[in-house]
Amino acid sequence: MPDAARPPRHVLILGGTTEARRLAAALAPEPAGAPGSATVPEPAPRVTTSLAGRVAAPRLPAGEVRIGGFGGPEGLARWLRAHAVDALIDATHPFADTISHNAALAAATAHVPLLVLRRPGWVPGPGDDWHQVTSLDEAAAALPALGNRVFLTTGRMGLAHFAHLTDLWFLVRSVDAPEPPHPPRMTTLLGRGPFTLEGERALLREHRIDVLVTKDSGAAATAPKLTAAREAGVPVVVVRRPPLPEGVPVATDPDEAAQWLRRVFSEASAR
Repeated sequence: MPDAARPPRHVLILGGTTEARRLAAALAPEPAGAPGSATVPEPAPRVTTSLAGRVAAPRLPAGEVRIGGFGGPEGLARWLRAHAVDALIDATHPFADTISHNAALAAATAHVPLLVLRRPGWVPGPGDDWHQVTSLDEAAAALPALGNRVFLTTGRMGLAHFAHLTDLWFLVRSVDAPEPPHPPRMTTLLGRGPFTLEGERALLREHRIDVLVTKDSGAAATAPKLTAAREAGVPVVVVRRPPLPEGVPVATDPDEAAQWLRRVFSEASAR
């Protein structure tokens, strides 16, 4: 089929992150992307971003948007085929391991090229008192020896792992209000990043926080809490990221993802 007659390439982005929104803004025909954004493959592809629907009022990306699950890897593979998807980019949260593994299975089944877009993780620096663990259960087990007033920033979905810690007090920050089960001694702070360093310093001070719990999201918008904890001498329990699916290429920013798309589309046109 001549290029002039071929419909635009279709890219499905599994989104919900800042990087996913940046990539969609750069790829979608309108808007064309902000200055300094990722380089757009030519011609502009059709872009669909899929959101899980766990946040009540998500930040919507450019291009087409679908909300909700696919029904496992088989459902996602069917969707890829039915909507003639030419490339799949997993730009979900670093801890969304279920959808990442489903994406790998679905892409292999539907024979669709797959890329994982993941921002780099955080790295401890001089003065940091980090206690790295592999799960929320390990994080909960570490807390009694580290402090009594916990700033918990791991999201509302995992609070059940801390519900048995009845002697500790928790300040929980999340985008939406959490539901039980959760720790009995808990105050909820609704908020969405980016957060400022001065704001995080004040929060630790006002609530007399003596231990912080976070997942290694690697997000710049939420990194100031780590600086504030280091300055205050507050230990930090850091939950490591789950492993990525084996054999899937990884980009660390939207520019790399756009370059990968260009290569994939160029190779497809040459065949």
